Amino acid sequence: MANSFLRDHPKGLYLLFFVEMWERFSFYGMRALLLLYMVKEMMFSIEKAGNIYGLYTGFVYLTPLLGGFLADRYLGQRKCVTIGAVLMSLGLFMLATGVKPLFFIALFTMIFANGFFKSNISSILGMLYEDKKEKKDGAYTIFYMGINLGAFLSPLVCGTLAVKYGFQWGFFSAGVGMLLGLLMYKLFGNKYLKDAGIVPAGRKTEDNGDLAVDDEQKSRIFALFILMAFSVVFFTCFEQAGSSLTLFAEYSVNRSIFGHEIPPYYFQSLNPLYIILFAPLMSCLWTYLATKHKEPSSAEKFTFSLVLMGLAYSVMAIAGALSTNMSVSVMWLVAVYFIMTIAELCLSPIGLSLVSKLAPKQFLSLLMGCWFLTSFLGNLFAGFWGGKYESMSHCTIFLTLAVLSFVSSSILGIFVPKLNKIIDKK
Repeated sequence: MANSFLRDHPKGLYLLFFVEMWERFSFYGMRALLLLYMVKEMMFSIEKAGNIYGLYTGFVYLTPLLGGFLADRYLGQRKCVTIGAVLMSLGLFMLATGVKPLFFIALFTMIFANGFFKSNISSILGMLYEDKKEKKDGAYTIFYMGINLGAFLSPLVCGTLAVKYGFQWGFFSAGVGMLLGLLMYKLFGNKYLKDAGIVPAGRKTEDNGDLAVDDEQKSRIFALFILMAFSVVFFTCFEQAGSSLTLFAEYSVNRSIFGHEIPPYYFQSLNPLYIILFAPLMSCLWTYLATKHKEPSSAEKFTFSLVLMGLAYSVMAIAGALSTNMSVSVMWLVAVYFIMTIAELCLSPIGLSLVSKLAPKQFLSLLMGCWFLTSFLGNLFAGFWGGKYESMSHCTIFLTLAVLSFVSSSILGIFVPKLNKIIDKK
C-alpha cells in the first residue's frame, strides 16, 4: 500500500514535504504556547488573550492573498517562499528574547511571513504536476502529511521545553525549525524544483495578452468560492484546538496518567498524529471507491466533513456538561480529536487539490491565498468564540458549534448537485 501511495511522484514533492514540515513545526509550536503565554507571562485576561489569539491566527491566513498576488505578478513563488521563511525565523527569535515590547512586533512579522510562504509553497507543488493532474490529490495528501508531521512534533518539543525551561526556549526551538526548513529549501530547490515558480505566471500571460478569464473559468471560481464560504464554518470549529479546547484541557481534564501530568499542549499533537496514521488510508479509500465509481465528489466530501464536525462538538458538549462537577477523562479529547481529524481529511487536502485543479494558471497563487482566507475568517471567529470561555458554560460553547456545523452541512447539501456539474466539467 505504501509503495503505491508514494511512487511515481517527482522528488520535488518530498523536498516541499520537508520544507513545509519545518515551517509548520515552527508555526504550530509557537501556536501551542501562544494563548497560555499571554495569560501566564503577559498577564492578559483570558478574553483579551483569546481575541489576540484569534486575530493573530486569523491574519496569518489573510496575508497569503497579498503574497499570492505578488508571486503571480511580480516576484514568483520561489522568491516569496524564501522571504517568508526568513521573516518567520526573525519573528520567532524576537518572541524568544522575552522582551515584552517586541511581542506585537514579532506577531506582525510572522503574519507577513506566512503571507509570503503559505499559498506559494502549495502553488509550487501544483506546478510539479502539470502533466500528471490525476496524481494531484495523492500528492497533496502526501504534502498534507508533512504539514501534520511538523504539527505533531512541535507541541511535544516546544511544549516540553516551555514547561521545563520557560516559554522563551519553546519559541526559540520553533525558530530553529524554520531555519532548518529554509536551509533545505535553498540547498536543494534548484535541483528538485527546476523552473517551477521562478517566473511569475501572471507576467507571462499578461505578455501574451491572456490575463482575462472565460465563462467556464468564472464558473469554476464561483464553485470554489461557494465551498470556501462553508469552509469558514469548518475552520471556526477546527481552530478551537488552540483556544477553547486548550483551555478545557488545562482546567477541566484530569491529565494525570500513571502519576505524571500531561501538559495541555500535548493534546494538540493528537490531530496531526491521527493525520499521519489515517491520511494514507483515506487516500486509498478514495482510490478504491473511484474504481467502483462510488467516490464522493469534492462537494460531498466537504458536506460530510461538516457533519463530522457537528458530531465532534456534540461529544464535547457532553464532556462540557460533565466538567461542571468534576474533571473529565482525557479520553473525551482523544475521541473528539479523532472525529475532527477524519473531518479535516475530507476537506483540507481536498480543498488544496481542488484549487490547484480549477484555478486559472495566471491566478493560481492568488486563489490559493483565497483558500487560506477561509482559515483567516475561521481563526478570527474561533478566537472570538474561545474568548467567551469564562463567560459562558462549557456545554453551551460546544453545543453552539455543533448546531452551527449541522445546519451548515444541510445548507451546503442543497448546493451539491449544482457544484458537481461545474466541477466535473474540468
